[in-house]
Amino acid sequence: MVTTLSRRSMIGAAGLLGLGSLPACGIAPAYVPAERRSVPDRSESDASLVFSNWTQYIDVEEGSGRRPTLEEFTERTGIAVEYSEDINDNDEFFGKISPVLAQGGAPGRDLMVISDWMAARYVALGWVQSLDRANLPNVTTYLDPQLSRPAFDPERAHSVPWQSGITGIAYNRKALGREIRSTGDLWAPDLKGRVTLFAGMDEALGLLMLAQGADISAFTADDAYRAMAQVQKLVDSRHIRRFTGNDYTSDLASGAAVACQAYSGDAIQLKAENPDIEFVVPEEGGELWAESLMIPDRALHKRNAELLIDHYYQPEVAAELAAFVQYICPVPAARDVLAGSADEETAALAEEPLIFPTDEMRARLHTMRDVTPAERPGFHQVWGQVAGV
Repeated sequence: MVTTLSRRSMIGAAGLLGLGSLPACGIAPAYVPAERRSVPDRSESDASLVFSNWTQYIDVEEGSGRRPTLEEFTERTGIAVEYSEDINDNDEFFGKISPVLAQGGAPGRDLMVISDWMAARYVALGWVQSLDRANLPNVTTYLDPQLSRPAFDPERAHSVPWQSGITGIAYNRKALGREIRSTGDLWAPDLKGRVTLFAGMDEALGLLMLAQGADISAFTADDAYRAMAQVQKLVDSRHIRRFTGNDYTSDLASGAAVACQAYSGDAIQLKAENPDIEFVVPEEGGELWAESLMIPDRALHKRNAELLIDHYYQPEVAAELAAFVQYICPVPAARDVLAGSADEETAALAEEPLIFPTDEMRARLHTMRDVTPAERPGFHQVWGQVAGV
């Protein structure tokens, strides 16, 4: 089993940066109008493309290092893929690519995977191109309906989910001696000093607002500040052990924390290493998110990139990828492919709700709208004081 420390968990406190902080870094975000986003496509004459992704986010054959699903694409289409694991942090990557995109330069890549809260900024700034749906028949047929209309891109005109996940709660049931069913259960007296929350505001806030009954797809500033005020009280009473990035997994594994905000993408590995670890979608709801494929402005091989996107929406290919990375698969039809596997371990993944959520679990999943540029400075100021980052 692959160690899948979540891409979102790598963000950590760096998620506190955003468009509001960019001028201080000497980067002035600039909107690019539609007529300046494309260049003549070289796909017909140049059978290649450059794909930027996160580490450990694609299937790799043990020993050889081959990436089978990419090789299948090249064999089927003749298109060579230069695959680069050069995205380590959403803000860091944004800072690297934003001067080029803002000034209309060549991005040096044709396809990239960006977390949804950051993807919203690329779309709002006009830094990604509209997708040609004629090149995406498998996406049209097989995309999970629950992921098809995010607030930042309601028609999925600029983005297609690569993989998805849930922000919920992980806890050590044996150490706690009882179940956790809601986020409010984290505030019980016997968990004082034994709970961690995410340091990144974009990562932490959705679950906290859901716990207070907010509709996170249309939350208000009052909803956000109310949730932060509650956390401030918990900080003041020393109920919160600390705010974390991806190191929440080590706190939970070592016993330093008994319960925490967590990502479903980490939970399968955590439970494999310690069967006492449970992951729960709270009764009042968990946050459903995705990390999406997008084509940056002035990409040289747009059609080739769209063909690669559609390749991964074939159920057989989606199943192969899901079996390796073990995040929520954006292609529900891949479940039947895995269920039919002759390998018992692979077939069992079809019944894993953190890869293919049950209907009951889906009913409790909610997608959070993006924090707007106008809201972000005020939210960050308060959250920074609360979380101490």
